[in-house]
Order: sequence, then structure tokens, then C-alpha cells
Amino acid sequence: MSNLPGFGNRKFSINRNTGVPRPARRFSTSEGGLNESSSKVHRQFRAAHEGHLPHAGLDATRASTGVVWCTERAAEHGFLEEPDKWANLGQGAPEVEDEIEGCFARPKTIDISLNSREYGPTAGIKPLREAVAHLYNEMHRKGKASQYTWENVAIVPGGRAGLIRIAAVLNNAYVGFFIPDYTAYNEMLSLFKNFAAIPVPLSEEDGYHIHPEKIAEEIARGTSVIITSNPRNPTGLVVANPELAEIQDICRERATLVSDEFYSGYNYTSNCDGTTISAAENIIDVDEDDVLIIDGLTKRFRLPGWRVAWIIGPKEFIKAIGSCGSYLDGGTNVPFQEAAIPMLEPSLVKKEMIALQTHFRAKRDYVLERLRKMGFIIRHTPDSTFYIWLNLENLPGPISDGLNFFQACLEEKVIVVPGIFFDLNPARRRDLFDSPCHHFVRFSYGPKMDVLKMGCDGIERVVNK
Repeated sequence: MSNLPGFGNRKFSINRNTGVPRPARRFSTSEGGLNESSSKVHRQFRAAHEGHLPHAGLDATRASTGVVWCTERAAEHGFLEEPDKWANLGQGAPEVEDEIEGCFARPKTIDISLNSREYGPTAGIKPLREAVAHLYNEMHRKGKASQYTWENVAIVPGGRAGLIRIAAVLNNAYVGFFIPDYTAYNEMLSLFKNFAAIPVPLSEEDGYHIHPEKIAEEIARGTSVIITSNPRNPTGLVVANPELAEIQDICRERATLVSDEFYSGYNYTSNCDGTTISAAENIIDVDEDDVLIIDGLTKRFRLPGWRVAWIIGPKEFIKAIGSCGSYLDGGTNVPFQEAAIPMLEPSLVKKEMIALQTHFRAKRDYVLERLRKMGFIIRHTPDSTFYIWLNLENLPGPISDGLNFFQACLEEKVIVVPGIFFDLNPARRRDLFDSPCHHFVRFSYGPKMDVLKMGCDGIERVVNK
């Protein structure tokens, strides 16, 4: 409860234009307090997201999102000067070293052909598009009459660029998205005016599950595009068959499903046998089913710096997505496209996924054990990705919300991401301090084990304080 004059026995939320508490927190699941109204990190968050100190032509609210904002705050504590002394559990990136048993060694040099000096096609070079199509046909469409071809694939310079291209070709539509989900959707959904973004909150008690009935309800009220990560960021949970197939059946001929599958390889539901999760499994006709799949080298091939990703879908969609690259991003680096082709040989990918899943499941189990011993309550064990969606509500008041816990971790040279960033709010229609995600952080076990141990030690010191 607030001790501020006039607010006795009342909850309050924040007017983010002025930073002043205001009455009636409408949707909060817990009490507001001075920690939320006046702490330094809360003031910084409000300032960074309200377009303060405007310059002509500048929308400062787009200047820093999620992980970037967290890194900026860490830099104020010396992170950029001595990154090796920090445990960065905020960056959504896997370890990139060639030290995972069973994984193939990544290229250390790249041959640059004469052709790669030229401008490349904005939809990507044909040999890589063919390699992606072949990979999906082998892993997800064996025995099916309808097969992907190179014309069903567009190569894009990273996942965010792919999402922006998809957004650019959507028509006037209601676009349904789920809360919580990947932070970059927030900017994508607010950048374009050719559609209206419709939030669909998910329930923690229900494991943030996307039920087929929920999809049917959204389509019934006029939603014609649905976007979601699967496996899901930040909860670390996956929608698998038969429910995924049922969702696709509901969407077929009614709505376009955009399936962000960057974590498809981090699947622990099948005893680390190399199986990957993809909506491609359930498509009947690759040119008729309105399903757009986005993935790439970033996560499951552990090459985030290469910026090579792909979109798979009906030819008409892919033609438009390829063309709009000419005015959005100019296309993907050609030498890296050429270097990616041999990595996509299906038998090599299968072995890679087995090694990846075995290694990351062991890291997940280590982190879960450490966190539970510290007293954290983790209701839903992640079955995919490399994230833990960590509820802080049972911690002492000063560190029981995501922003203040994040700030306390900075003092111990640990970076996590406050859950508030995953409460997508593209139209800024509501006060984020009423958010059901405010008392969470996302913990990444993507880094190497020694970094995870250092991070868990730091978090344990925070809790013990």
C-alpha cells in the first residue's frame, strides 16, 4: 500500500507522462508500492518509453527495446568495459563456441566468390532457397504429395527483418498476438498502419497454453492473421501435435498463421532424439495453406551474427515478401548465404539437433535445480527454447517485481530481462504497470555453463541479501 498523501489504503498505477502515481490499478495481480513508483529503474523505464525530450522528427519511444534497454542499463554499471566479469542471462542467444559434443564445427573462414560481390536477389540466392526447401521436405514432409520448392522460400537478413517483411505485405486485417511473447513483435505490430493488432492474454495458471478453442474465438471475431512464437519465447513451452495440427485446421482457409520457429531445434519433448517442431508437418498444400514459417541460422545453428534466416510459405506470399526486401532491407549478405548451404544437409542437421538438445537440456536442469534451491517457485518446467519464465512474487517486496529484481542483479553483474517487456502493448492503450508480466523476469540459459554458474551465484547473493 502507498504511504503517499491521499493514497492511504488504495492501490495506484503510474501516469507515465508525468511519473506521478495515480489511483486505481485496474488489472494488477498484486499491490503497488513505493518500489514501483519511485525506484530509479522504474523512472528510467518510464522515461525511455514515453518519448521524452523530443527532437524534431524523432520518436524516442522506438529507440530502445527489451534486451537493448537492459544492455544500456548494464553499461552504466561497467558491462561494456568488462563483459567477461558479467553473466549475461538477458541476451536471447545460444553459446556460439565449437565445444558442444557432437556438433559440427562452424566455418572460421569463408570463400568469397566473384558472383557474391554483386547485388544478390532480395529473395535470396536460389541454391540456398533450394537447400531450405529440401531440409523441410526431408524433416517434415516425407511421403506427402505437396512438397516445398525454392519458390516457397525467401532468405532474409535475420528474424526481425523477416517479421518486418511479413508485416509489410499483410492487407487490412486484425492481427492476433499472444501475451507474453517475443519483444520485437511490439515494434513490428506498431510500425505498420495496414492492420490492427489485437492482444490475446494467456494465463499463467494454464501454463500460458494456446488452446485451439482460443484460436477459434479469435477468428470468429474477425481476426484474419495470427502470429506466435512456437516454441514459445519467453515461457519456454511449446504447442505440439496434435493440438498444433488442430490449430492449423481451424486457421485453414480462414486465417494466415505466422509461426516463428526460431527455437524449433530446442525441443526436449521427445527425449532429445533430434526431432524439431514445425507447422510444416501439418500443411496439406504448400501453396494453399496460409502458413508462414520463419526460422534461420540464428538460434538452432548458433550463428546469430551471420544474420541469415528464411521464411517459408505459399509462392504468392513469398514472391511479395521477396520483392518488398528491395525497399526494406536490401537482402541478405551473399557470401554468408553461400556458406550456409552445406550446413543444411538433412542428416547433418539431424545429428546437430540431437547434440544441441542433449546439451541444452542438461543446462536447463542445472539452472532449474539451482533456482529451486534458492526458493523460486517454477510451476511449469520449460520443454523447449533456452528460457525460464521466472515468477518473483514470493520474493521479498523490494525485489518482487521484474524491474527492481533486474536492478538488484546488475549490482551483482548479472543481466536478466524484466517480464514487462514481453507484455506486448503496441498501441500503448494501457499502463504497463498494470501488467500481469510485471512480476517476472526472463532467464536465458543460452550461455556456456561457466556463465550460468556465475549468474546463479549472483542471483543467490541477491536473494540472500
